[in-house]
Amino acid sequence: MTTWMRALIFCVLALAAAAQLTAAEAPGSSLMSESKLPPKKTVRVFGQRIAYYDVGDGPVLVLLHGFASEARFDWGDVILPLAMSHRVIALDEIGFGASSKPAIDYSIQTYVDFLGEFLRILEITQFDLAGESFGGWTAALYTIEALSPNNTGAFALPKPERLVLEDAAGISATPPMIIPVAGTIADARGIAIIFYDKSKVTDEFVRESFTMKLQANDGGTQRSLSSNPRLWGELVGGRLSAINIPTLVVWGGNDEIVPLDHGRVFAAGIAGAKLEIIPECGHVPSLEKPEAFLSVVLPFLAK
Repeated sequence: MTTWMRALIFCVLALAAAAQLTAAEAPGSSLMSESKLPPKKTVRVFGQRIAYYDVGDGPVLVLLHGFASEARFDWGDVILPLAMSHRVIALDEIGFGASSKPAIDYSIQTYVDFLGEFLRILEITQFDLAGESFGGWTAALYTIEALSPNNTGAFALPKPERLVLEDAAGISATPPMIIPVAGTIADARGIAIIFYDKSKVTDEFVRESFTMKLQANDGGTQRSLSSNPRLWGELVGGRLSAINIPTLVVWGGNDEIVPLDHGRVFAAGIAGAKLEIIPECGHVPSLEKPEAFLSVVLPFLAK
């Protein structure tokens, strides 16, 4: 059996699994149940605890979630389908989810540095990298620095082989961090901005996401990032030509947070990049339309 045929079979099986997982979720909830995912592992990075999913075998695929989020929220519906053909590693990034939340001045470079050390500790040298929103900004800056000829020495960043940018931030100085730190149910209902289909924001979904935010206790991280002026010196719009690896740009056609025009900038600025637009979809296709997301990402990863 040829490599192409194996890749095609993996794609078909993974899409079928995505459909089954989505159908199996409880009515009124758009979040993958934690019980359906493997237990998170932990590792110490610069002395801080990083929690992460590590599931599947095959080529390594690293997933970076968005701002004020965590791995289960952004990637929960696609982790297991992707794991049918890959070893999927999805982090709760430093300051979010179940990972440590040190009182530091967070910037995009913070996340680049932690990702590089995380990969070195896990001895991962060959991998594909995907990032959503704020995680896409991190993934883009990480890739730019990893591919730089100056990337040498003890803190050299392992180089990704393919890049997936999902509704990525990092093009303009308009802060993408516009969802308030949830302190009330009314605040929690603000999550509706990430969806095109507002009917997904049921009372049960609001309750579940509000509970998740309270458990994460990441308000300090959100405020630190939102107020750090260093971020605007870390924009990647003028540096995209430095990315010379195969790149897929995936965008919700109705994103209210990071406009589709930013996706076009990413695709135009990265040589050979392909833009895939998910119609009638908001800011997080992997959450709102996981099957559509997988239908474009799996073939790209299989090439």
